Amino acid sequence: MKNNNKFRLDVWGAITLVTIALYALFLLYPMAYLIRQSVMDPDTGGFTLAYFTKFFSKSYYFDTLINSFKVSITATVLSIAIGTPLAYLFTIFKIKGKSVLNILIVVASMSAPFIGAYSWILLLGRSGVITTFLKNFGIAIPEIYGFGGIVLVMTLQLFPLVFLYAKGALKNIDNSLIEAAENLGCSGIACFFKVVVPLIMPTLLAAALLVFMRSFADFGTPMLIGEGYRTFPVVLYTEFINEVGGSDGFAAAIAVIAIVITTLVFLVQKYVSNKNAFALNSMHPVEEREARKGINALVHLAVYLVVGIAILPQAYVIYTSFKNTQGKIFVDGYSLQSYQTAIGKLGRSIQNTIIIPLLALVVIVLLAVLIAYLVVRRRNALTNVVDILSMIPYIVPGTVLGIALLIGFNKPPLLISGTMLIMVVALIIRRLPYTIRSSVAILQQIPMSIEEAAISLGASKMKAFFRITVPMMASGIISGAILSWVTMISELSTAIILYTGKTKTLTVAIYTEVIRGNYGTAAALSTIMTILTVISLLAFSKLNGGKDISL
Repeated sequence: MKNNNKFRLDVWGAITLVTIALYALFLLYPMAYLIRQSVMDPDTGGFTLAYFTKFFSKSYYFDTLINSFKVSITATVLSIAIGTPLAYLFTIFKIKGKSVLNILIVVASMSAPFIGAYSWILLLGRSGVITTFLKNFGIAIPEIYGFGGIVLVMTLQLFPLVFLYAKGALKNIDNSLIEAAENLGCSGIACFFKVVVPLIMPTLLAAALLVFMRSFADFGTPMLIGEGYRTFPVVLYTEFINEVGGSDGFAAAIAVIAIVITTLVFLVQKYVSNKNAFALNSMHPVEEREARKGINALVHLAVYLVVGIAILPQAYVIYTSFKNTQGKIFVDGYSLQSYQTAIGKLGRSIQNTIIIPLLALVVIVLLAVLIAYLVVRRRNALTNVVDILSMIPYIVPGTVLGIALLIGFNKPPLLISGTMLIMVVALIIRRLPYTIRSSVAILQQIPMSIEEAAISLGASKMKAFFRITVPMMASGIISGAILSWVTMISELSTAIILYTGKTKTLTVAIYTEVIRGNYGTAAALSTIMTILTVISLLAFSKLNGGKDISL
């Protein structure tokens, strides 16, 4: 059984066609409808570029684009500057409590970004705990609001992603390369910059793309903490909400501009990454060692400080969730009052946060396994189309996808807006690429001969796949599925567009409670989400044989 470059209408051929049809219906159709809306005159029904002209001719709108680039580029550079050295220290040195630190770093990364913004308002806002404490000593600190605050929150939220990517890449470096550099007098910081960074550069570029995309598309953080500093996703959201009653053409035009920008960034990253791509074969992996006494203290101090600052927002939110509240303010004393309010008023949102992602995850795992097989084992023109389609959600911001689905499925024959189904579809489209990529990576390492042996012994192709290949892919499938799951339970940008009272999720509930000033309830809900995330990560660790999480 060899890779076939020609399309054949067998079982796998039928799966290929069905997959393309599903992508066409739930991704290409709403995106095409969105593009059509952006160039259609609502009065005449004819072609127009008036919406695009309006965006680029008015500084109010165009400046938000510049602001988003400033925020995203700064957050990306800082995330790489923090995450890469941290991953290096974790890889080469023995650090006490490393497994706990790993969990804390991932928790810091996987919580909804705007929760970090809300936490830092409580800590460093005008009446924040740290601000008030320092003010008593006559020390004034810069305001958390605006550009600086947005960058701080996004960096602390996103550097763990760089950390996870870099840590995975560092496992593939052969220690003999570092030893050779040290023998030539290149050690310590010089070795890190001259040897290690160039070796993991393709991975760092992939991490930089993910960080840039996440920060560029982040809606919640600038909405809460930006104040006068407007960013692109915030304007997109507010324009869409304002336009719902009438023409949504301008919001559609802004969404199309977002797609064009993220596509260009993605293509540039792919070009640079392919140009710098090379294979690493780790015959002698880097081994952890005990650092010298003075260095050891500095390493532990640096690691604990960075992780401590990253996890501080979640820790403070958990603390405030037990404080008594009176109206919208915290008062002396502790109780479970906020939890009672949260579960009493918003218990359904907790159920939705489990049920909707769980339904999506079942479909994601099935589709990811099938698509990975098509891409790796059945490569032809149509499976290449499937591969390309599966990557489109990578470059479409969540808010844009939410708007596309809402205006695409807001009328018969497929009227699913306002239902749980559209929430499930959105999550599948958004998070499927994670599980596909990890499934493809693991499948490429499984020899074709194992499957061929099963077929030669009388097993059908499908039986050989599900009984032999899928169990061998388990680690890659689980890794991608957990990442998909954790990002789904903290999804906001798509959910905020698509939810109704019946389909409100935890992130939407937290966001709305923060906007209303109900900080106690928001803190309780945030704590419940953190607990869900930690349980998911512990489950991953158990299923993955206790191995650390890396990407």
